[in-house]
Amino acid sequence: MKHLILCLSAIFAFSVCISSCGNKSKSKTDATQTETVDKTGKEYTSAYVCPMHCKDSGSDKAGTCPVCSMDYVVNKDHKDDGHDHDDHNGHDHGSHEGHNH
Repeated sequence: MKHLILCLSAIFAFSVCISSCGNKSKSKTDATQTETVDKTGKEYTSAYVCPMHCKDSGSDKAGTCPVCSMDYVVNKDHKDDGHDHDDHNGHDHGSHEGHNH
């Protein structure tokens, strides 16, 4: 009788392990699907942004996020004049006359 209970317990444990491994591979597939995020809102474009990019957060000065209360951080991608100085496509950086960097 003890052998039967032990065998049934082992089979149950094995089946639980196998079924949990199957769920992990399924969630890997779900994780590889990409979600398109609209990064045009002020939570992405302001000088100071929430690290969590909470909807409608962001400011021109330091402060805290009204949604999650985290401190704003400096937005490294913020361009004061709307001009992307890292983008070398579209214009020549050889001559800087009249263009102050």
